[in-house]
Amino acid sequence: MDIGLSGKNVIVTGASRGIGLAVTRALAAEGASVTAVSKGGSAELKALGVESFLADLTDPQAPAAVVAAVPEVDVLVNNVGAVRPRTGGFLSVSDEDWAATLGINLLTAVRMTRAVLPRMLERGSGSIVTVSSVNAVLPDPLVIDYSAAKAALSSFCKSLSKEYGPAGIRVNTVSPGPVATALWLGEGGVAATVASATGGDPQAVAAQAAGDSVTGRFTRPDEVAALVTFLAGNQAANITGSDFPIDGGLVTTL
Repeated sequence: MDIGLSGKNVIVTGASRGIGLAVTRALAAEGASVTAVSKGGSAELKALGVESFLADLTDPQAPAAVVAAVPEVDVLVNNVGAVRPRTGGFLSVSDEDWAATLGINLLTAVRMTRAVLPRMLERGSGSIVTVSSVNAVLPDPLVIDYSAAKAALSSFCKSLSKEYGPAGIRVNTVSPGPVATALWLGEGGVAATVASATGGDPQAVAAQAAGDSVTGRFTRPDEVAALVTFLAGNQAANITGSDFPIDGGLVTTL
């Protein structure tokens, strides 16, 4: 099925690994011209042969620099983000922690969107797909600041969809549950951090998280990428202002 991405100019943030890498790979396979933005790059990203742009998007000036280097932007995928389990509880989370979490999970998307919108408005079309999280609607004290940031991110995108939908710009969010990436399963990831704090085993922590979903497993990065790619393309031309959980049934009600 041709989803209408061939020749389209796409920016993907957080593109060097995990979900962002899978999204970049999927979009490139559809014939899109992808600018992959990451802080440090990766061998896996280099192997894809797409345009790579190194930038720390927590720098307020970086998003404008990224967009200035791309002649046209048809699609923006806001994916960059990070989570740190707060095993010491709410009182262990400092103002600096809150600022850092909101900066990478919310303000990067705000600034990237602000940078691309004038280009999209000139053309009268565009698609913005933002990777949020089930924690936007399932607040968890273990990730209290991350949950708050993702809730704000989803609300931000809903507001944008209402303002810019009449101008031909679609804005949607994808909300994964636990995904089989280094963020969850890698050294220093969520499972390892929780296990270290509780004296448990990272595999057991991951197994418990997977068992909370109906399907009993983590979502694969390529599954998230397939959903993002569909929403970016023309087959989703009348979808805007929507959030799409991809969580194996973890969220039972909305």
